[in-house]
Amino acid sequence: MSDIPNRKLILGSTSAYRRELLERLRIPFSTESPHVDETPLPGEHPAALARRLALAKAQAVAARFPDCVVIGSDQVADLDGQALGKPGNHDRAVTQLRQMRGKTVIFQTAVAVVCLDSGFCQEALAPVKVTFRELDDVEIESYLRAEQPYDCAGSAKSEGLGISLLSAIENDDPTALVGLPLIRTCQMLRAAGMDLLHTTRAPA
Repeated sequence: MSDIPNRKLILGSTSAYRRELLERLRIPFSTESPHVDETPLPGEHPAALARRLALAKAQAVAARFPDCVVIGSDQVADLDGQALGKPGNHDRAVTQLRQMRGKTVIFQTAVAVVCLDSGFCQEALAPVKVTFRELDDVEIESYLRAEQPYDCAGSAKSEGLGISLLSAIENDDPTALVGLPLIRTCQMLRAAGMDLLHTTRAPA
């Protein structure tokens, strides 16, 4: 894996949130859509779903770019073992937030790093425990109209107004709730042979 530092880095995602997070590392990368079916398997636990999809996304892009290092990630909101994905529209977002109010939800965020040519493949899970306040329907409507978080798992956009919905957040990888756990991502990129600080670019 001695040539890993010279390989191109690809984020296997079209998520603006993940792209913005990875940009914090100040290393050059491109983005590619993984085109992966995100349908849960029968009886699949949210954590297993997130891990499977993160790896599948990384592998799908790596299959097209085998000489590159590819990052894949996925997030599933876990409400007592029930998977809550992206709501997609207002009505489903209302339903999700009504289900979660007053409860603790685990946002299962998984990340995988794959390089086919070198044979490198690792994946990890960074769960985040999020406790929601006892929200009333007016608060839910006001939040959704203002934030429109229909592309966020569990409708909770914590980096925006969604933080007002919560009473507590517990995790060990602060960016995991936004969609890409950077601590674990950095660990895997280093394990793959990428020297992050030596490849870091100063801001323009």
